[in-house]
Amino acid sequence: MKSSYDFRRLRSWELALAIFAVSTPFVLPIASPNGGPSFIRAAVAQEMQRADTSRLVSVGGAITEIVYALGEEGKLVGRDSTSIYPEAAIKLPDVGYMRQLAPEGVIATNPTAIIAIEGSGPPETLTVLKDAKIPFQTVSEKFDSDGILAKIRTVGDFLGVPEKAAALSDRVKSDLDSAVADAAKRHDSERKRVIFILSMQGGKIMASGTGTAADGIIALSGAVNATGSFPGYKPLTDEAIIEAKPDVVLMMTRGGGHATTDDELFAHPGLSLTPAAKTKAVIRMDGLHLLGFGPRTASTVRELNAAIYGKANASQ
Repeated sequence: MKSSYDFRRLRSWELALAIFAVSTPFVLPIASPNGGPSFIRAAVAQEMQRADTSRLVSVGGAITEIVYALGEEGKLVGRDSTSIYPEAAIKLPDVGYMRQLAPEGVIATNPTAIIAIEGSGPPETLTVLKDAKIPFQTVSEKFDSDGILAKIRTVGDFLGVPEKAAALSDRVKSDLDSAVADAAKRHDSERKRVIFILSMQGGKIMASGTGTAADGIIALSGAVNATGSFPGYKPLTDEAIIEAKPDVVLMMTRGGGHATTDDELFAHPGLSLTPAAKTKAVIRMDGLHLLGFGPRTASTVRELNAAIYGKANASQ
């Protein structure tokens, strides 16, 4: 009787060892024409050592979008919970939130390779995955046009499709350059001040400073970060919010208990005394589309610019 082995019953360390056994490259000596020992040419050796990406786990919404945009989605066997576009990606096994990955969840998909956006973790999980000898590629995160194009090149190179990546990069660059140029036409004196609010838990506003995705997309869209005097995200005092004088509030679309109505938003003591409160100017956009810095960012720039300047009260 012929039997098969269920790899799902392997313990984590056993599966890691099995993956290591089949994925470790071998360098084979071959005979040279003169009879002396020789080794496979460098180009061939490099090809042999290229990661097997036939069963790929993608971590990071923009990274997964790029895999699909390259037409390489057939390799995907898992994705993280931020990878919700395109809709087809949702059908893939979810290995967890990108910053709270568990090695068991990733390894359970039996991946031959993992590609993850910079900042994924925690570090302990990354150490386990790398110790398991699963090829692991980190993609740098930079919140500008060059950063998006660099992501595309890195993903394309790792998947062994640099020509596809070059073609996609050219299309994305052309679209981005056009969108950013249109947004930049407005005179500096006409640029509106935008405050990006990450959360309002406990009535405390957590806003974006510099070096963040929110700061980057506000700049590309032809506006000014009203709270660009500090790095990262920071809870603000009422006085700091009033002093920032935002013309527009920008937020991610949220559901359930995280949702905040316009009335609740502008009832906040600090926000109630800002120019944004006078016109009830608040823009809500899908988080991945707004902050992903992936292939769709040109459309984000256009939509955000139109929402900021096209009408006094925009809601998306």
